Amino acid sequence: MDDMLDELEAIISDRQRNPLQGSYTNRLLENGVSAMAQKVGEEAVEVVIAALAQDRNEQIDELADLLYHMLVLMRELDISLDDVRARLRQRHQPPA
Repeated sequence: MDDMLDELEAIISDRQRNPLQGSYTNRLLENGVSAMAQKVGEEAVEVVIAALAQDRNEQIDELADLLYHMLVLMRELDISLDDVRARLRQRHQPPA
């Protein structure tokens, strides 16, 4: 895999199929959709704060956290990066 997001998606999927004791990903998955959605919201707020008041490294860290938590939520919802990519392609098709 040449895309880190694809690799991370695969790791999260593997954790769901093969839980690993002490895994943060497994703790998130065990908490259910509501808790995961709340965590994504918290991470999104942290991105906003970083964008407005922190340096570039902190902004990158917060964006990475948001992407990771979004991928965990997507896994629980059975939505893949390919599903999202397809929707984005669909939205950007030239008019017929």
